[in-house]
Amino acid sequence: MNILFKDISELEIKADALILPLFEGADNIYSDINKATGGLINDVIKSKEFGGKLNQTTLLHVRGINIGRILLIGIGKQSDITPDRIRRAGGKAFSYLRGTGSKNIALSGRLFAKLSKSFAASQRPAFYFIEGGLLSLYRFEKYKKSENDKEIKTAIVLGADKGISVKWLKTTSSAVNFAKDLINSPSNDMTPAVLGRIAKSLSGKKIKVKVLEKKDMEKEGMEAYLSVSKGSAEPPKFIILEYKGGKGAPLALVGKSITFDSGGISLKPADGMEKMKYDMSGGAAVLAVIKAASELNLPVNIVGLLPATENLPGGSASKPGDIVKSITGKTIEIINTDAEGRLVLADAIGYAIKYYKPEAVIDIATLTGACSIALGSEAAAMMGNNEGLMEKLEKAAEETYERVWPMPLYEEYKEYIKSDVADIKNSGGRNGSLVTAGYFLKEFAGDTPWVHLDIAGTAWSDKDNPYTPKGATAMGVRLVLNFLKENNR
Repeated sequence: MNILFKDISELEIKADALILPLFEGADNIYSDINKATGGLINDVIKSKEFGGKLNQTTLLHVRGINIGRILLIGIGKQSDITPDRIRRAGGKAFSYLRGTGSKNIALSGRLFAKLSKSFAASQRPAFYFIEGGLLSLYRFEKYKKSENDKEIKTAIVLGADKGISVKWLKTTSSAVNFAKDLINSPSNDMTPAVLGRIAKSLSGKKIKVKVLEKKDMEKEGMEAYLSVSKGSAEPPKFIILEYKGGKGAPLALVGKSITFDSGGISLKPADGMEKMKYDMSGGAAVLAVIKAASELNLPVNIVGLLPATENLPGGSASKPGDIVKSITGKTIEIINTDAEGRLVLADAIGYAIKYYKPEAVIDIATLTGACSIALGSEAAAMMGNNEGLMEKLEKAAEETYERVWPMPLYEEYKEYIKSDVADIKNSGGRNGSLVTAGYFLKEFAGDTPWVHLDIAGTAWSDKDNPYTPKGATAMGVRLVLNFLKENNR
């Protein structure tokens, strides 16, 4: 979609539809447009057909101006306004107009200019509205016989802040959509090998990609990772991307990349298992972040590590009670084969630290069902060994509304994963299972600054939301990109 900024009035612009955002209970700030349309805007407000409540929409068919349709969109009470409420209104407005077949739309910036006075200098209300609009337009229809051809081609923003970076908006929303396509794809088409080929397609001047095969991992002693792949006919692929945009040690981004998770011998219930193609959401987020970082020329070095495999039952699959060795030499007793994510992450984190000496490690993973139970779909769980890094990520999370909630890693949790026959076990049972999974990973991060993001509850949505259509959410992409931008200027 083209995004243009123009210094002309709403009465001069030519487009299929014009969006007019309005506060709930506030005076109509579009008196000139109201007059030109014969008082139609005031009429629908007085009749209480439209009151400005958040995400409320009313479409007006008008005469007397260059535009035939006006969409009134409510953004709620001014006293309740937040960046994400503006995002939601933008998502509602853009998706609504897409449904009408509008190709070229215009957005009035009057209300945003008024709002800017009550926002921090770094916050741009029009940015949030457009961002929500762009994100709302995603659809996954490649497997449908006839795809929906309704598409908004151009959005013209009138009289809004020209300091908004169109490149940032388009690149980040495109990265989100890229990740969603990977996650939404069925596992028979998104195998570890396919994921590796997609990663290699990102190779270029600033991105180098290599894919380690099973024999390479065997040489490295990555038994923990390989134990997860034993039940699958699809060979594992350890995908490593190096982005060089700056100086110094890289940031390591590790993304859980289980392209399908049945639970292995510790088989999951059949109900809802089809969604377990989403268990590579962390890896998809890492790929998308590196792709966007390159396109935006972010001044940072990143190494992305995607331990890709399937987790399936079979005659050769790992069994509860098996003991495997990690790349660090630490031995692990497998208590539950459905606690496989921490096994692949342990070796990936260990590999990153051994070969790249990163300034920090951030892992992103759909790791535990306990995360969904604790936080629902409203926030990811965050754990780590470095308060400064966690604070920076939390700030980025608030800005993007990809929220995180800090969880403790008390030393006592180590007792939960203490094994009688190995150095550590991969499950400490139900009690504290969200944090014991994090503590398990902490054992492999050592002294390297590290943060774990458990996105199990936020990576998938079972319903349409204003700017997040049903399905994969690409949780973490905007969060990490914002973190990189704000901390590498």
